[in-house]
Amino acid sequence: MYKVFLVEDEIVVRDGLKTIVPWQQYGFVLVGDAPDGEAALPQIRQTQPDILITDIRMPFLDGLSLARIVRAEMPNLRIIIVSGYDDFEYARKAIEVGVEQYLLKPITKAALIKVLSELREKMDAEQEQAVYYEKFRLEAQEYEQFSRRRFFERLVSGQLTVTEIY
Repeated sequence: MYKVFLVEDEIVVRDGLKTIVPWQQYGFVLVGDAPDGEAALPQIRQTQPDILITDIRMPFLDGLSLARIVRAEMPNLRIIIVSGYDDFEYARKAIEVGVEQYLLKPITKAALIKVLSELREKMDAEQEQAVYYEKFRLEAQEYEQFSRRRFFERLVSGQLTVTEIY
């Protein structure tokens, strides 16, 4: 299960997002929520979520500033921006930060589930790839050790010519 943290200053929207998605059914667990970026930051650091869903405009610490901070500390964190503003400048800044998705309010259940499902599939594929790379690295390391041992055995037993040694 992937951990999700929600940051939204409008309590009605935050409670709606918390209850609209059957989190566990889709492979997620909601590990926390906060009304603004300032309150969220220490909780995010503690819970280490995989996905951050944050409003873009909030008091104290806005969503873009929060995204910049957590991106620097947790480069693998996926960020979804939720905004009531269809402003290109916000979208451009979100892209600069490395946000995965930019959703406009009001958010429908289907739209949020679609984005989360796509993100889960992408993260699953990346995990599978990381497992494959680790397996390949270990096999290559094992082969390298075997090749060295075989070389030294052949060297000590006199099976190699000087040319082969070089």
